[in-house]
Formats: sequence, structure tokens, C-alpha cells
Amino acid sequence: MDLGISERAAVVTGAAGGMGLETARILRQEGTRVLMTDLDESELALSVQILESDGLGGDGLRSVVADLGSQDGADAVAAAVDWDLDILVHTAGITGAKGDPLSDITEDDWMEAWQTDMMSAVRMAKATMPGMLDRGWGRVVFVTSENVAQPYSDEVVYNGAKAALLTFAKALGQRYAPKGVLVNSVAPAFIATDMTDGMMEKTAEEEGETMDEAIDEFLEEDRPHLVLDRRGRPEEVAAVIAFLCSERASFVVGSNYRVDGGSVASIDI
Repeated sequence: MDLGISERAAVVTGAAGGMGLETARILRQEGTRVLMTDLDESELALSVQILESDGLGGDGLRSVVADLGSQDGADAVAAAVDWDLDILVHTAGITGAKGDPLSDITEDDWMEAWQTDMMSAVRMAKATMPGMLDRGWGRVVFVTSENVAQPYSDEVVYNGAKAALLTFAKALGQRYAPKGVLVNSVAPAFIATDMTDGMMEKTAEEEGETMDEAIDEFLEEDRPHLVLDRRGRPEEVAAVIAFLCSERASFVVGSNYRVDGGSVASIDI
């Protein structure tokens, strides 16, 4: 399917992670120029190398290491290329501290998740969207989470930051769609990424079991409605993100597409 974005330019944050990398891959396959950014220099370099080895490098692929915890970092991303950026895909984020909502979670824990999961998105929107608005065309996709619809008590900082991100995305969509910039979000659940690897490795160590056992136990006890009974693959999320970046999604505004294997038990209305 031709997504109609071969002449566009995109920035993908969190590009050293699985979802960011696979989104960058699809966009490059569609002929979109891509700027990949992440905080982890070595992992970002590896992601770029992977795409180059698949024949998706060249002048249409660039990268910049940036800390989106500050506006300076977001501005550095926007200034890293001489392209007019048409697409923002914001996958950067962390799970943050986990535990009892009152006794285990500190104010610093709240602020870490807020700055990384919410304010980084605000900064990137402010750094990239004005140009899209000037030119009258743009696509913005934020990665939220199943937690925005089905929060978990031991992940309160993640719940809160991602729920705020969802409302931010909705507000941007309502405000700027008439000017040609469409804003949406994607809500994954338990995807095979470095983030969930870390969660499962920690659980396996604490419980004295293998990682596969920890994953199976987590699916059975903590995600009973995830009826596909497996972790999702990054490319499965990236396919939905890429669709929302495209001309094919020209009538989609302020939506939150779930890619969750059924994990969220409620219906969408």
C-alpha cells in the first residue's frame, strides 16, 4: 500500500528502541526521509547501522543524540537537519518507578515520569509543529499505552503521565486539524521492547525463574484479557503508527489506536 508520504520528512524519537526503529524502517521503505533521535548514543548508532545494512540509509537517513528532558534537546533535534519536517513520531518514554502508589512512589519518581513521558512530547510538538502549520500539512503520532484506559495500581506514575499525554494529543488534534496537521496516538500493550525486557528480567531475578517463565506468568496473572497470549512485536505497532503518518489516515483526528492483543477489556465508544 502506497502511504503517499514519499516526499515527506519525519523525526522519530526513541529511535533506539524497537518501536522507533521499526517505524523508521517503514517510513524509509515508503521513501520518507527520517531523522532518528535517542538519548542512548551507542544504541542509536546501532539502529542506524541496522537500517543502513538493509539498504535504507543514504541521504534520507540521519540521526542526532538528544536529551528531550529539556527544550534545548528538542530544539537540537529540530535543528539537526535542513529538511522541513512534516511528521513527528514520538515513541520516547519510560515505565518509571513501580510499587505501592503511596508508600513506594516518591515525588522524584513522579517528576521523572512526567518529564520523560509527558513533557518531552510537549517539547517536541513545540519544536516541530509550527513549521507543519505554516505549510498546511503534518502528521503527529504519540505513543501512549494501554494504561490510559486500563491503569494498573503498581504503575501509577506511568498511568498518570501517559493519560496526560493522551489528553494533550486530543487537544492538539482538535486545535490544529483544520490547519492540516492531524494528531493521533497509538496505545500498545506488552510489546517486546527493551523496556518490557527489563521488567521481565527483574521479575525473573526476584522470583528465581527464567525470563520465559516470568513472561508466561505475567500474561496469565496480570494481563488475562490479552487473548493472543504473547508479547506484541514492535513492527506490529509500527505498522499502525505508519498508517497514521500517511495520506491514508486523512480523516483520522484525535484517535488513540490500541495495539494491545485484547489486553484492554473495555469497548471503544
